[in-house]
Amino acid sequence: MTTDPRHAPETSPPRCYRHPERETYVRCTRCDRHICPDCMHDAAVGHQCPECVAEGNRSVRQPRGTMGGAVARGSFTPVVTYALIGVTVAAYVVSLTSDAFFEALLMWGPGVAHGEWYRLVTPMLLHQRMGDGSFGIAHILFNMWALWVIGPPLEQALGRWRFLALYVLSGIGGSVLLYLVEPGGAAVGASGGIFGLFAAFFVLSRKTGAPAGGIVFLLVINLVITFAVPGISWQGHIGGLAVGGLLAAAFAYAPRSAQRVVGIAAPVAVAALLLAATAVQTVSLTG
Repeated sequence: MTTDPRHAPETSPPRCYRHPERETYVRCTRCDRHICPDCMHDAAVGHQCPECVAEGNRSVRQPRGTMGGAVARGSFTPVVTYALIGVTVAAYVVSLTSDAFFEALLMWGPGVAHGEWYRLVTPMLLHQRMGDGSFGIAHILFNMWALWVIGPPLEQALGRWRFLALYVLSGIGGSVLLYLVEPGGAAVGASGGIFGLFAAFFVLSRKTGAPAGGIVFLLVINLVITFAVPGISWQGHIGGLAVGGLLAAAFAYAPRSAQRVVGIAAPVAVAALLLAATAVQTVSLTG
């Protein structure tokens, strides 16, 4: 039996599912829907539609570096480093015009003993002001220069949250050591956090086999200045150095399968230890 082609049913050509006005004979290799040239994305085999490409990207795990930090696709922007610099500089400017602001945020042992525990953190935002101390503006310039130089590579290697935790906890470590050794003392500056980054840079350099001579030289010079120049809180520097080195070692030498867990557990454990030491000292001072 034959059919007269003149009486065959008319069929419309296939059209792109995203652009119904466009005719196309190309199909997505994943969902088999028709797609026009504007919707085609090259795949290993054939082409895929935008929705299948997006679904595939969501199912791909983000690659991570040897320290557990996420590997950025394309250029990396150290947003945490830039934010820390911006906030610290802004606080310095405010402190120049407000004695109350400066005095309320500096590390002061008696204040901590009477419940102002926030003073363990806020001194990182302050620096000596012009006319106060022997360094003046040089204090903040050096710390922000150091953060600008070594912050980005550490932030990329560790990941943003690990980097931020290491910096902040190193600063707190310096404050806590001052509180333990000299409970009536006062101090300001981000140096605890900076020394923590110095220690982390050294630990990661040793772990990866990168040259460490530069950071060792910088550390030695700063340690000499710390103990040779009057008025510098050595406790803040050494406390930050110890905490930064400890956390960096935990991050760097954790088994790859446990990096995510260690990345959370190590900062929590260090924070708990610092808080416990502060609580014990507070009880001994006020009890």
